[in-house]
Amino acid sequence: MNSAQLAQSAYSSGQQAPLRTHRGTEYAAFSRVTARLKGSRTFNALATAVHENRQLWTALAADVADNDNGLTPDLRARIFYLARFTAQHSSKVLRRKANVVPLIEINMAVMRGLGSAPAPAAPKATGAPVASAAAAGGAVK
Repeated sequence: MNSAQLAQSAYSSGQQAPLRTHRGTEYAAFSRVTARLKGSRTFNALATAVHENRQLWTALAADVADNDNGLTPDLRARIFYLARFTAQHSSKVLRRKANVVPLIEINMAVMRGLGSAPAPAAPKATGAPVASAAAAGGAVK
């Protein structure tokens, strides 16, 4: 097989991966890290999963802090608050002073929001930042 045939077979329609949206990419990232948080059987595995979760939330916080982010200011603030909470709670988990369950629940709420249809505007504050941010269904980009 010559190089032209190899290239053609590599780029044929049967070989192409489907394109992902920003929401789909974010959902996949949350799904992956949440599965690791849930599946941790040792403290070392849990520490690794918590670290990955922190990295994800740090990236989200940086993204929503950018003035060019397209989300509403209210939703951006809620996501930033959740990022701060997850950082603080992660520290407690790593010091064995707290359970990982709240981190899993927050991630799952965000995944539910990412899996729903985009909302036209962020809902009014309800006092429940996790549910509010997830219900808005906004992607971070």
